[in-house]
Amino acid sequence: MKRINIAIVGATGMVGNKFLEVIEERNLPVNDCYLFASGKSAGKVVRFFGRDEKVVELTHANVLALNGKIDFALFSAGGAVSKEYAPLFVEIGATVVDNSSYWRMHDDVPLVVPEVNPEDAFLNRGIIANPNCSTIQAVVALKPLYDKYGIKRIVYSTYQAVSGAGVYGVEDLKTQTTEPKKFAHQIAFNALPHIDAFEADGYTKEEHKMIDETRKILHDQNVAITATTVRIPVYYGHSESINVEFEKPCTLDGIRDALESFDGIVLQDDVAHAIYPLPIYAEGRDEVFVGRVRVDSSVKSGANLWVVADNIRKGAATNAVQIVELLLYERPTTEGEI
Repeated sequence: MKRINIAIVGATGMVGNKFLEVIEERNLPVNDCYLFASGKSAGKVVRFFGRDEKVVELTHANVLALNGKIDFALFSAGGAVSKEYAPLFVEIGATVVDNSSYWRMHDDVPLVVPEVNPEDAFLNRGIIANPNCSTIQAVVALKPLYDKYGIKRIVYSTYQAVSGAGVYGVEDLKTQTTEPKKFAHQIAFNALPHIDAFEADGYTKEEHKMIDETRKILHDQNVAITATTVRIPVYYGHSESINVEFEKPCTLDGIRDALESFDGIVLQDDVAHAIYPLPIYAEGRDEVFVGRVRVDSSVKSGANLWVVADNIRKGAATNAVQIVELLLYERPTTEGEI
């Protein structure tokens, strides 16, 4: 098998570090690795596959010097960096998998969760977008139900870990400060119904991301979706209450069977023994955990799900690495579709 050269942009950040960890765990066939970060992180040394790799400042000159030498570039350095540098990496021959929100809703950029819409990855023109962390776990849970019953409406209520806000979000919880660096209010012993900026309609950007990205990934603009996203004092692992209304009649056994047989889902649903997904047990795992499954008797055909996943792994780094694996190991199903 061909060995690949890979670049990590934002290599010293929370997700950048996790990219490297997941790549090692999954033993991708990496030959050379190029680590990029801001000037203040340049010169740092990171251990990767038993080697010391030096972090280089992200500049146009340093990128162009690697023309033709990078196969894949994984980005987690914010939207402004992705806007400026993703096309530059494409120009030098790399395929970019971007974890920021900048490219997600561009019509010519696929938004990919490998368990849900793998075929879209092969339609890329050099850039593939990694969805929002809360969207990723939601659509993994919803995909088998969408395929089996069709979906009319989704109501998302999320309870998101502070790591989703980066290192300063984690620091706010660690210090239990009343003068937070990241959040609008104290996060310790609290719940903040405020993730990202508020828009004119009263929804936050995070809520719009879940709504818009779900429709794009499912290729269905007709699904009615609403969302409320809440930050809670948990370090890792986003939790979601998902209420879904189906187009076709459903049964509890049918819902459970569809979830249990779907790749990437672990069904934890034995309430008699207090077994249901918890963020503390999802931390460090790549699966999406689903439980509290029950038929919603308030609508003609519907269900409630409780969905939990590690937001830094499956919600960010692992999903991006899985996209690289998809391009390495799989092939488009239809000739000429690229």
